[in-house]
Order: sequence, then structure tokens, then C-alpha cells
Amino acid sequence: MYTENQLKQYGYFQNQLAITEHRNLLDPLTGLVSRPGMIGLAKDLIAREEPFAYCILDLDNFKFVNDTYGHHAGDAVLIELARLLREYLGERGVAGRFGGDEFLILIPGLKTYDDRKAFLKELYESGRVLRRNYTGTESHPFITGTIGCAGFPENAQDYDGLFTLMDKALYRGKTKGRNCYIIYLEEKHKNIEIQRIARQGMFTAMNGLVRAFEMVPGLRNRLESVTPFLMDILRVSDLYYMGNDLVLHSVRQPGLAAPVPDADRLVMMNDLFATNNMEEIRERCPVFHEVLVKMEVETLMVVRVMMEGKSFGTLLLAEPRSLRIWQEDESAMMYFLAKLMAYRLCMDGESLADAGKK
Repeated sequence: MYTENQLKQYGYFQNQLAITEHRNLLDPLTGLVSRPGMIGLAKDLIAREEPFAYCILDLDNFKFVNDTYGHHAGDAVLIELARLLREYLGERGVAGRFGGDEFLILIPGLKTYDDRKAFLKELYESGRVLRRNYTGTESHPFITGTIGCAGFPENAQDYDGLFTLMDKALYRGKTKGRNCYIIYLEEKHKNIEIQRIARQGMFTAMNGLVRAFEMVPGLRNRLESVTPFLMDILRVSDLYYMGNDLVLHSVRQPGLAAPVPDADRLVMMNDLFATNNMEEIRERCPVFHEVLVKMEVETLMVVRVMMEGKSFGTLLLAEPRSLRIWQEDESAMMYFLAKLMAYRLCMDGESLADAGKK
């Protein structure tokens, strides 16, 4: 936990320690600064007109850790992350717990976008806090996080404005697939919206998918109709598909026709496979792995198009240069689309391989 001496390097905490006990400034589980303490520190620095970077860290898919391994394991991860984050920051800054699996990080003196980028780049690439296995529990979960960051006074001149921009940056990181950091830039993020699939709800999103699918006849036309919808709602760059001939095709790149004879191994046991670890694919499907490397793919989702025991092939989301973490609602949407497509293929007597020939 933070000691009194560590906190006293900040004038705000010196004043607080004169009127309250040390423990009242800390989060009881993690030993980091409490949420009111972090807000108070940020507001104090703003009043003093001292520049700083303000970040919010949201652990990715932390509910999975709690649901799979239990809340005791989840608490152990939070405690260990707090220790690592505190040690990593050292005297450069201070960390606090915002609530649940969200943390606040404040770094004084980072005046510019480049300053903030250098700090966050080092945080993510060092592997000392994020993108690492946590060994404090028997489960050894691999923990990643998404960070939104904004700076005072460059981005905002008051606390509420600064927090709003930081929160916008965090949501942008989530729409990009998590496991990343976003630094607020007005020209990029001023009009950002929360991910539509979260805002609209699954029913609205799936209803829109059905409408896009049914508005045109013919398999190739249907694929071309749903792709812009998926790009908008899931923030993906393309939709890929593969028939039983095991040739990979792209909706947006009609000239792509890459034979991948071992790709079906990914969905032999399950109808859906997702990963952002290409080594998983190298071991099971070396030919497919080679194709993906050439495409600079770092994150993959493969969903089997199947109806009543008959397989027609697969649909794929293959994102280049992005260590995206697929969410359950995103997987559900792709599974739904695969079933919708399988039903139509059964009715029309077409195949996914046919779409690639047109």
C-alpha cells in the first residue's frame, strides 16, 4: 500500500494527512489511493495550474476471471495489479482505484501528447503490469487492460471536462477491441460515440443485421450488404468467408482467393474460435498461419456456418495490426449471422464456395 511518505510528495496529501488518518486516503482492498483521494489530487493540481496526464484503466474481460475462477481469485488479481502498478509508477505518479476493476493513474508534468504517448507505450510494452500472467492464483490468468488518457491543461481546463475526455478515449479503446491505450485528440475524438452495440442493445443490433441480410437476393449480394453493417457496429475492417473448398475470400477485396487446406482444424471441435495469439494458429494450422501473417492479421474469429449437421464453411473476422479481444456480444452476433446464412444456404441450395467464384 502507499505509505504516508509516498503520499506526502504531493501537497494535497500533505494537507489531507494533517486532518485525517492515512488509511482514510486509501482503497481498503488494493492499498492504492481511494477514488475521492484521486479526484481531490487532480482538482488540487488543476487549481495550482500544474500540468498532468490523467488516465483511466479498465481491465479487459475481468468478469470472466470472477465468473470462472471465483471472486477470491479476482480480488487476488486486483491486489497484485495494484502492487505492480504502484511499483512501476514509483515517484513518477500515483495510482488509485476508481471502483471495481477500474483504476486511475495521474502523472504530473506530462504536458504534451508525445509525453503521454511515451509513458503509455512503455507501460504496455514493458509487460510489468499489463499483458502478463498473474501468478498469485492457481488460475494464472492473462491480464490486459484498456486505457483512456487526457491531459491538463492541453485538453481541458476543469476536472469534469478532463474526466469526460478521458472517458471518451477509454470507450474508443473499447471499440477498437480493448488491450490498447487511446490518448485524447480533439480532431479524432471530439464527436466519439459509445460503441453502438452497447448503446443500442443486442436486439436492435441483430434486427439491423437481419434487415441488411434480407434486403438483397443472392449470397454474394447478402455478404456485401451485411459487411458495412458489421464494420459500423463491430468496428471491423472486412468480412472474410471460406467454403468447403477451404479457399479464403474477402468481401472487400474481391481478388483474394487464398487456399488454406488446414484452416478447418480451428472449428473441428467448436463452432466458434477466437484468438489474438497467432502462435495458437501456427501450431494447429501452419498454412493458414502463413496466410494470416502475410495479411498482418493479429486477431481472428472463425465461426462455422452449419445447419442440422451440414457444414457450409466458415465466416471470419481477421483484424490486421490489432491485438483485439473479442467480446461475448460480438461473438454472439457473428454466431447469429452464421446461423442466418446457413439457413439461407439450405433454402437456396447455394454454397459459400459459389460466392467466391462470382
